[in-house]
Amino acid sequence: MDKLLAQSRWYRLLPVAFITYSLAYLDRANFGFGAASGMAEDLHITPAMSSLLGSLFFLGYFFFQVPGAVYAENRSAKKLIFWSLILWGGLAMATGIISNVNALIGIRFMLGVVESAVMPAMLLFLSRWFTKKERSQANTFLILGNPVTILWMSVLSGYLIQAVGWRWMFILEGLPAIIWAFFWWRLVDDKPEDASWLTRPEKQGLAVQLEKEQQGIKPVKNYAEAFKSRVVILLSFQYALWSIGVYGFVMWLPSILNAAPDMNIVKTGWLSAVPYVLAIIGMLGASYFSDKTLNRKAFVWPFLLVGAVAFYGSYLVGPDNFWLSFVLLILAGGAMYAPYGPFFAIIPEILPRNVAGGAMALINSFGALGSFIGAYIVGYLNGTTGGFGASYLFMAGSLFLAAIITLIAVKKPASLETPESASVRLA
Repeated sequence: MDKLLAQSRWYRLLPVAFITYSLAYLDRANFGFGAASGMAEDLHITPAMSSLLGSLFFLGYFFFQVPGAVYAENRSAKKLIFWSLILWGGLAMATGIISNVNALIGIRFMLGVVESAVMPAMLLFLSRWFTKKERSQANTFLILGNPVTILWMSVLSGYLIQAVGWRWMFILEGLPAIIWAFFWWRLVDDKPEDASWLTRPEKQGLAVQLEKEQQGIKPVKNYAEAFKSRVVILLSFQYALWSIGVYGFVMWLPSILNAAPDMNIVKTGWLSAVPYVLAIIGMLGASYFSDKTLNRKAFVWPFLLVGAVAFYGSYLVGPDNFWLSFVLLILAGGAMYAPYGPFFAIIPEILPRNVAGGAMALINSFGALGSFIGAYIVGYLNGTTGGFGASYLFMAGSLFLAAIITLIAVKKPASLETPESASVRLA
């Protein structure tokens, strides 16, 4: 059967998914560089307002996850992402044009609304094209758009701000999403049966394998039943806590580094990129071994625990030893990113496809809520305490709780689970 699963899916679809998610991440994460480079002074943004603006994106992101996923599931992920690309590129460019903070408030919120459906729609899209044994790696190639983008964006944004200012940074980094929308429309199909580049045996082989996987999953009538299941509720809270650490880190790392002695925005850009090199290695390794063993839990909670310990270590080291603290931040960043592929492979393996997309959207929306809390509170703690120790403790505690909930929520490796045990765990 594996011979009928076309290898062309990997090089046809995953680069497109990677680039699409990369552009989404570029246009949400470059705000941290704008905030660290003069935007606050030009728009008269207070530290408290800067924290709110950094987190407003995630508030818009929180409210529109599930509706977007339902549209993608019942209609077209391809069409949804096409229009999202155009709209978020336009909003990102508008960030470089506005002249007052009120307009920026509206743009940050709407950017979250527009991007909210992208992640669940893309995960749903990939679940239609890749089997259980492939899914963790496929998800990882999608989510690699996150650390890879921050890696090169950190360097590029530093140089762009120095060369043309923060306004042109937003304009130049927003334009590619609009252009890419038309490549996306040309290159992808919603479902394998729509693809002219697959042979009939390849389509049939993939359809048979995906249908076989569904036979071992307990039927779930509707979204309400899925959303009430124990594992979805626990994973929603787990992902919220995990995202507190991730986005507290992503949004404020440039400001943390820029506050170091003898630092400038170009050095900040280079140093901000380093944790994401480790993140890429960790993500590829975790997803590969997760798919080999089909043990998702074992490649999620240990990394979150390492991230918690690394943040706590940075707190203990304190601001007087910058380089040791920075090494620990590199470790925390890499550890937080490593489990994404295995984590998002869990839901399609325990819920049927009629509700899996909505369940992933619900979990991701709680992640957005955690991101909002993380981005806001980390910025608030940094501003009110005049240092970073309190925010390190906050992120360490959040990741520790996320690791514990993972152990409770996911009971058995997928390779050891029977349909009967899956039914019990969902009850």
